[in-house]
Amino acid sequence: MAADGKAVENGVSGQSPKTIQDFDPPRRPKKNIFAIACAVLASMTSILLGYDIGVMSGAAIFIKDDLRISDTKIEILMGILNLYSLLGSAAAGRTSDWIGRRYTIVFAGAIFFAGALLMGFATNYSFLMFGRFVAGVGVGYALMIAPVYTAEVSPASSRGFLTSFPEVFINAGILLGYVSNYAFSKLPVHLGWRFMLGVGAIPSVLLAVGVLAMPESPRWLVMQGRLGDAKRVLDKTSDSPEEAQLRLADIKEAAGIPEHCTDEVVHVSKRSHGEGVWKELLVHPTPPVRHILICAIGIHFFQQASGIDAVVLYSPRIFEKAGITSKDQKLLATVAVGFVKTVFILVATFMLDRIGRRPLLLSSVAGMIFSLGTLGIALTVIDHSHEKLMWAVVLSLSMVLAYVAFFSIGMGPITWVYSSEIFPLKLRAQGASMGVAVNRVTSGVISMTFISLYKGITIGGSFFLFAAVAAVAWLFFYTMLPETQGRTLEDMEVLFGKFYRWREANAMLKKKNQAEVNGGDNGNGGQIQLGTKE
Repeated sequence: MAADGKAVENGVSGQSPKTIQDFDPPRRPKKNIFAIACAVLASMTSILLGYDIGVMSGAAIFIKDDLRISDTKIEILMGILNLYSLLGSAAAGRTSDWIGRRYTIVFAGAIFFAGALLMGFATNYSFLMFGRFVAGVGVGYALMIAPVYTAEVSPASSRGFLTSFPEVFINAGILLGYVSNYAFSKLPVHLGWRFMLGVGAIPSVLLAVGVLAMPESPRWLVMQGRLGDAKRVLDKTSDSPEEAQLRLADIKEAAGIPEHCTDEVVHVSKRSHGEGVWKELLVHPTPPVRHILICAIGIHFFQQASGIDAVVLYSPRIFEKAGITSKDQKLLATVAVGFVKTVFILVATFMLDRIGRRPLLLSSVAGMIFSLGTLGIALTVIDHSHEKLMWAVVLSLSMVLAYVAFFSIGMGPITWVYSSEIFPLKLRAQGASMGVAVNRVTSGVISMTFISLYKGITIGGSFFLFAAVAAVAWLFFYTMLPETQGRTLEDMEVLFGKFYRWREANAMLKKKNQAEVNGGDNGNGGQIQLGTKE
């Protein structure tokens, strides 16, 4: 063989052979740093909710002592923010279509800033409830807009990684709230809880400053007819110029803009601006939209119905029931809960685009079922024992940590990633806001009834109930939720629509993609002859 080993001959029928240099296999594109920075800034809105959840778990102890209020009022105080947030999430879809995703993020931060200050300066229960109302509206806006913006700005190669950031920052906020509880617990009772709540205004100020460096969502820009601006954003947030062109073509097709149109600014029909969206979602949904809606609402419902906010909000009470009586020890144990949640959500962000949504979600829920059931057994044993059983105390603490770890590795981040990527473009903002609404209602119901629930069916019985709900969730996810890893946002209407027979659509898409790859390998019907020089 005369070739030097570093060259091969590529001969195509009817043409003279040509020698080309050997090349390395294609490398996976590097993650787009600018897109990551945008996702981080947008996801900081989720710190607002996380901080409130974390800080209320400890602040409630001091609020009850200072304001002398009942357990019923504490339950309402803990959970009512979730119901108030419905107003924000309901309005966020239309607001973000009107003023853009970026300024909706600023609006969310401003509302929460006002709410945090009102709570910090509250002098009585009614004043405190008003502050939670204002903060709740801001949380509703934040929960809806962060995953939508992140999904729309992210390249397909790292969409799962980037869209999981809102859940990362919820966990970071929870940890900060727990640390704040412990840090301010040494202050006088009437000051401690006010500092805990008032400090929550700081992240919203940082958010308002950081958002100035963010571009607008390219999908929103296209919906406004601003194709030139959208192209410039896509060039910055895509892994390659070719991907930017493909993303722009997909968005233009979804918005009803001709593919050959290259104008800087074009007119977009009223239908693309969101007219009739609610009718298309709720009154006359197509089979794919109906399937998408069931999946989005179902995953949001089960995320909260499996008890995560009961554990996170009431962890000091759970630890007290487990036999930990010292106030400092209870607060330190909650810090451990926040730390474990944050560590495992960080692990999950690097696994979403490598392993896929379904394997992580199903494994996560299976682990939750085990840990909730075991926690129920341990707490039941403690409840019926007349002496302190150290093994049961340790088992209870371990199972709480295991539960939040399993939740954070799958159910936590995938809920937001999945629901933000499956809706078609024209329905995305309103569809995402519906998912958030279900999430917050379910969370509010759990948060406002947990004390009454465990008083009625015992603390162990409460966790057996949550384990049963998680088991139903596993069956729902296995049956109804297709894998979306590697699919473009505009592919989803093909993947969905067959409900529990979604695997047929998945197989069809795989065949189509394989055919496109095979067809794109050459320009001569696939007839390529490879040889070596003799």
